[in-house]
Amino acid sequence: MLMPIRRPALARWLPDAVCPWITALVILGAALGHLVFLARGPLDLSPDEAHYWDWSRHLDWSYYSKGPLVAWLIRLSCELFGTWSERVTGSLTFAIRLPAVICGSLLLWSMYLLTVEVFARPRLGLAVVAGGLTLPLIAAGSFLITIDSPYTCCWGWALVFAYRAVQGKSSWAWEATGLMIGLGILAKYTMVLFPASLVLFLLFSPTHRRLLWSTGMGSLVGLTILCCVPILVWNAQHDWVTVRHVLRLAGLATGERALRSGGSFHWLGPLIYVGGQAALLLGYWFVVWLMAMAAWNPLRQRDFGTRYLWWMSAPVFLLFFLFSFKTKGGEPNWPVTAYLSGGVLAAAWLAAQLESPRAWYRYGTILGITVTLAIGVLLTLTLHYSNWMHPWIERFIGPPSEQVPYPVRKFDPTCRLRGWRYLAARVDEIREHLRHQGTDPILAGISWSMPGELGVYCQGHPQAYSVGLVQGDRHSQYDFWINPIDHKEEFLGKTFLIVGPIHSRVVEGFEQVDPPILIEYEENGFRLSGWVLYVCRGFKGFTLPDELPPH
Repeated sequence: MLMPIRRPALARWLPDAVCPWITALVILGAALGHLVFLARGPLDLSPDEAHYWDWSRHLDWSYYSKGPLVAWLIRLSCELFGTWSERVTGSLTFAIRLPAVICGSLLLWSMYLLTVEVFARPRLGLAVVAGGLTLPLIAAGSFLITIDSPYTCCWGWALVFAYRAVQGKSSWAWEATGLMIGLGILAKYTMVLFPASLVLFLLFSPTHRRLLWSTGMGSLVGLTILCCVPILVWNAQHDWVTVRHVLRLAGLATGERALRSGGSFHWLGPLIYVGGQAALLLGYWFVVWLMAMAAWNPLRQRDFGTRYLWWMSAPVFLLFFLFSFKTKGGEPNWPVTAYLSGGVLAAAWLAAQLESPRAWYRYGTILGITVTLAIGVLLTLTLHYSNWMHPWIERFIGPPSEQVPYPVRKFDPTCRLRGWRYLAARVDEIREHLRHQGTDPILAGISWSMPGELGVYCQGHPQAYSVGLVQGDRHSQYDFWINPIDHKEEFLGKTFLIVGPIHSRVVEGFEQVDPPILIEYEENGFRLSGWVLYVCRGFKGFTLPDELPPH
């Protein structure tokens, strides 16, 4: 006969007093593992990471599509560890990604503290951290320096401080919450959803509604606005381009072109959105989250902590659900912060299921947890070392062909993080050859995603440029710096080395374009990437298309 789980035995085996130390060791061990992984350097920077590094070379109050925090963090890390990183690992990759490791570790610690604050159960907090480490989403954010790394870190700590503030546990908690919200906005603008969710929580909590007009809330709002000043100043100087960019992403842009590209409703958007979120949380965790949201409906629950966690989760998810009608489902990572407080709530709900008197239900829950954790561990390891599955991918879809020259790339997203150092080395060889001919070429790419990769991995870290706007590519930060499109007088007569393919409008901007050079990258005999390079001589200036992409 199956026996029920006895919590007193678990308490004797894992006392509450040791849980903070074990949790700290687990987080520290994971961080050290990521540092070793970065030092070994099997994965190059993604285009986004390299783009943010290029931002860090041009420090500013804000940037075209994002706030400045990610660039500031990268610049600080490179100033402190860049020389060491290049000397020991051969590139800046370690130094550039170091802030992600720190932010990921701080996020996990905030989740532990939030769990202990709300439920006073250190073992549950340890379980939240251990489970989070098996999620590919958490793993990716702990070594890839995207805006989500500092953004989720700030959200996690804002959750902790706001809870303490509303509870009246700390006199400085309101100010700390405002600071975290402000820093989060400097990383990603969707951080504004945090104070909106907090206001909703207070509005629906009669005993705490008075806090909406408290001096603490005033301090929170004041610090948040103060942190936003850099973004506001930069946008005021640049025709509020970021606002228009964000509205376009959200499907709220106006104008004829905007209406053609994204102004209509997409009725399948919600299905795509929900499916993407389920995949992001490995299916089972998404179902658990939904069950926890339903079980702890704040209209029926009186417990302060669970209502707080619910209100700091559900509105974020629901808002992006509504936007999915306009954005064709949006990006899977948009509502990621809904699962921070929501994850803590889901863990508590799951723990309650493990105490069910029904043995079959209890052991079925254990099976679901075990299988999902195993899948998460496998996917997390694959994220770091995906080359083991390349033979299986090619066996499944066949060898390279003219129609599908890089079949592995279709199923392995880490291919976007491979081959950039190889490309840069080949570019350096061509640069050296051209120098022997008496010319030092200007580096450029036909997309915003290319210049950063060339700049970070080519010798001497040259400034590369984007000429994608000539071919209809979207606007980017490169349009706001000196560039060959808007400042052709700075580049007249120069030789360009462009990573293509290039269209006729680019060709017409030069006196002569040499035959294309094909560069392909392989790992263990599997072709993963390819690029076409053009040596373009005698720059004359570009003619832009009649209709440019919207900002």
